[in-house]
Amino acid sequence: MIPQSFIQDLLNRVDIVDVVGRYVQLKKGGANFMGLCPFHNEKSPSFTVSPSKQFYHCFGCGAHGTAIGFLIEYSGVGFVDAVKDLAQGVGMVVPDADDRLPPAQRAEAQARTLALSEVMTRACDHYRQQLRGAPNAIAYLQKRGLSGEIAARFGMGYAPDGWDSLRTVFPEYQNDALVEAGLVIDKSEEEGGDGKKSGKRYDRFRDRIMFPIRNTKGQVIGFGGRVLDQGEPKYLNSPETPLFQKGSELYGLFEARQAIREAGYVLVTEGYMDVVALAQLGFPQAVATLGTACTPIHVQKLLRQTDHVVFSFDGDKAGRRAARRALDACLPYAGDNKTIQFLFLPPEHDPDSYVREFGAAAFEQQIKDAMPLSRFLLKEVAGEHDLRTAEGRARAQFDAKPLLQALPASALRLQIVRALAQMTQSTPAEIEALFELSKPVARARVAPPRSGRPAPVGLERQILRLLVAHPALGAGLDQAALDVLARLAPERAEILLQLVTVSRAMGEQASFAALAEQLRASGSEFDDLIAEIAADQESDANAARLELAGALRQTKMKLVKTEMEQLAAAGLQTEEGRQRYRELMLLQDQLRREAEAEITQR
Repeated sequence: MIPQSFIQDLLNRVDIVDVVGRYVQLKKGGANFMGLCPFHNEKSPSFTVSPSKQFYHCFGCGAHGTAIGFLIEYSGVGFVDAVKDLAQGVGMVVPDADDRLPPAQRAEAQARTLALSEVMTRACDHYRQQLRGAPNAIAYLQKRGLSGEIAARFGMGYAPDGWDSLRTVFPEYQNDALVEAGLVIDKSEEEGGDGKKSGKRYDRFRDRIMFPIRNTKGQVIGFGGRVLDQGEPKYLNSPETPLFQKGSELYGLFEARQAIREAGYVLVTEGYMDVVALAQLGFPQAVATLGTACTPIHVQKLLRQTDHVVFSFDGDKAGRRAARRALDACLPYAGDNKTIQFLFLPPEHDPDSYVREFGAAAFEQQIKDAMPLSRFLLKEVAGEHDLRTAEGRARAQFDAKPLLQALPASALRLQIVRALAQMTQSTPAEIEALFELSKPVARARVAPPRSGRPAPVGLERQILRLLVAHPALGAGLDQAALDVLARLAPERAEILLQLVTVSRAMGEQASFAALAEQLRASGSEFDDLIAEIAADQESDANAARLELAGALRQTKMKLVKTEMEQLAAAGLQTEEGRQRYRELMLLQDQLRREAEAEITQR
């Protein structure tokens, strides 16, 4: 777990304007910067970035957050990866509780990763330059219907048909980083028939169209190469390296992010050429797995970008097998708010050829008519079994059990259970009991609300809002003020204490962005307040201090008045009661004088 102190320090060092500005064209507008929101379609800018708050907010769709939150939402990376990306940009090393490497070794490992990334970038530039002077490669791409614009968008290049063409860009051809990055194959450790080492080193990719594989930050981490003629293998990927693990990456995801948001879904295909060809034909929301089956990590990355995923497979047996593996990977993440579909094209077509023969509208219709996950699951478990026999129905249930157990408890699972029960002449209760799913879906474990407390209103909300917008105010509250707040809202005493404790821990460098990030990580209790503060103009710290003092004074007056009314209602029959009433009258008068004095000073 990354310490909150590190997160606070990081947010104090990065500038959210620089972070967002890498992806969104921003223009100065008063105290803030404005741009078109990257999270929804709009023609007039409603997306603001506040340098003073170090926060972004969209008045159109309500998206808001810190620099960390922006990277998570825009790039689809996880929290830790977003923190590491920002930290790398400002020269900070992220502490890792599970990483027992000494700081010096960790820094060395990070430097090694940066060196490999630099090697991949230089190689990519080299391949792109080579494509410009390779008429055979250009002719091949033109034959496939690809324009120069699409080739440039995906950074495509060409690896010449030479054993060591990379030597021209890497004079230090013996550099170990070239081997570690997967660009060069080193046979120096292999022995020939005479027992002597061969000393052979050569380029991995030769005479191939090159497809750079990028991570969610846009960095080149690997390559895919396609032969121009009929050689084998047709496609050659980079090997697994410290930068590249093919079971975790999707080709084209970096380029497709905005198109996925605009289309409302992502189309998952089987190869690089499918992705670039579909982009050429008007479907830029396509991505591809990298010569491997779809994995749970792939599914998680896709669902970070959109709630609607369509897998496209060939209609042959290999395509069906690949679809089944994708189904298995999807089940743990399927839910009532996710749409996962499976598209099977005729065996003689891939997406490229289908669009060219039948047109974009026909392919769009195929996507709309794609098979839902529930129907595909039921088709898979039915298989070739004879459902007219008890044995066939039992075998279908046997095949269905691990699939349904992988599904989270949800209305979707309930619907599939009911359909399976009807198909196998059983009842849903019998299926749930047989599959150990007897826990009713309606009572499935759902994250409970953070509390049963009503939303704060009036003075309570005003004070909470000030403490969130200006954490330094919370750090300055004394115990007497905390006692007053606890009496005002006893059901929120704990949350107020938590807020003040966090603010105090942040010290003098406390900021709205750092506090908001920490509150976001702890739950949704403050989400509405944070969104409201993000949307408002920056408030002056001194004015906020006076406003808080006034709100606390009003709180005290409200409590004094309530207690006086309670004493009066009891009849003031005891000397103790009368004495307390006189004390309250004096306190009430003092509070009124303080309020009048403050108004005069203003």
